[in-house]
Amino acid sequence: MNCTIRRVSVFALALTSACAKPVAAPAPEASAKGVLIVNARVIDGTGAPGRVTSVRVIGDRIADIGDLRQRTGETLVVGTGLVLAPGFIDDHSHADGDFFKLRDALADVSQGITTVVVGQDGGSPYPLADFFAHVEREPSAINVASYVGHGTVRDLVLGKDYKRVATLAEVLKMQALVTQEMNAGALGLSSGLEYDPGIYSDPSEVLALSKTAGSMGGRYISHLRSEDFAFWKALDELITIGRENHMPVQVSHIKLAMKASWGLGDSLIHVLDRARESGVQVTADIYPYTYWHSGMSVLFPHRDFDNRKAAAFALDQVAPSEGLILANYGPKPEYNGKTVHDVAKLMNVDDTTALIQLLHASEEASAKGDTAHESNSIIATSMDDRDVAKLIAWPYAAFCTDGDLDGSHPRGYGSFPRIMGRYVRDEHVITLEEAIRKATSLAAANVGVHDRGRITVGAYADLVLFDPQTIVDRATPTEPHLTSTGIRRVWVNGASVYEGEHTTGARPGRVIKRVLTAGK
Repeated sequence: MNCTIRRVSVFALALTSACAKPVAAPAPEASAKGVLIVNARVIDGTGAPGRVTSVRVIGDRIADIGDLRQRTGETLVVGTGLVLAPGFIDDHSHADGDFFKLRDALADVSQGITTVVVGQDGGSPYPLADFFAHVEREPSAINVASYVGHGTVRDLVLGKDYKRVATLAEVLKMQALVTQEMNAGALGLSSGLEYDPGIYSDPSEVLALSKTAGSMGGRYISHLRSEDFAFWKALDELITIGRENHMPVQVSHIKLAMKASWGLGDSLIHVLDRARESGVQVTADIYPYTYWHSGMSVLFPHRDFDNRKAAAFALDQVAPSEGLILANYGPKPEYNGKTVHDVAKLMNVDDTTALIQLLHASEEASAKGDTAHESNSIIATSMDDRDVAKLIAWPYAAFCTDGDLDGSHPRGYGSFPRIMGRYVRDEHVITLEEAIRKATSLAAANVGVHDRGRITVGAYADLVLFDPQTIVDRATPTEPHLTSTGIRRVWVNGASVYEGEHTTGARPGRVIKRVLTAGK
């Protein structure tokens, strides 16, 4: 489960507040003559062992690798004792929420992320052509690619009458919108089938829309219909789409988020491996935490908010009240940071009653149009560390933040350093070379990004220089915006965007659009 998404994601709304006046030009790279990074341990993103060598960057590309000497005017960066890797690719990001407000992208560049893939969980900027044009006019520090969201096109066609199965005519209208957004450069179709309005869609609708995306060389990525009590059926829906549409499919922020499923990491990997052996190109992305961030409504898959049995089941199996934190509770902001168990004590009621009352208060505020008080985002402890480790190690699972540039979950600031520090250095779950492969070339392959994710001559110079002995996350649920340690320098398209634990002001990020595959 992930950050709460709005039922409508219309980019035109963002334009009114995001760009009222011209902005300063991006800061240039330190030297127009190029950059030479020497004596770093270069781990190229392929999984091959690292080697101490030098890398030359000219303009936005990697120009040379090997035993190199500094040229006149060239900026020299000494990487002794440090690792130089391709810039990390966050292939499941919600950076589009604040993309133009926080263009230095501190949350991302401070953990080595150089490219984000947005339009996730069924919600995408609309129309993408306008979003991309805006990025090109006012770039960020990072590159951006996007999916077209199933929930977005469903909302455009069904509007407020979304709590039902779509008609054939409506599906055809949605397919036309998917075609439009794919032509604008979308990577494929994303869905958030545990959220409104996607939760009300029939599987045939999603199959049809993903087929449209697949016929144009696109992919399908999904926040499944269930990450807990109906997880296996939901996973089968995704695999079926891959098989029937002959297209790559990806499980968003893969997890086993129900107590009764804890310890079944091997079983899940077995299902995924069998699907791949049968010809289905199924992959996944994952963040390295045992707690998620979403809205309270996902705890009620049938949206039966008065059902005490459903509430009790959620607190017993999905998110215990002691680990269910109110991240942003609009009706009573003084509850922010408290658990449902804490609030139940304040209310002098049992935990189940507290959960129901908290949700109702938020729903009532929303129904009245009180947007300042309708939010009810939660951070919920829901997974087991052993399963997280096994899924991180699955060869086809890339890494992601599933985070915002200004979010309440620490994953937005800490995901990639947490993997490199905890799961690589401290717990030896995977090697550093494998972790970097998953964060770079695998992520690029999973979402169809070309010329990034590897250190090779001719590739775009998206790079991160870090200390493997000190890299670690510091962000917590109570202090989610603490930057990580160990990241020394970050370059995007050859320009330095992060150094000395600060952003540089450079905004060299670019739009990355789908590249048509042969025969598409």
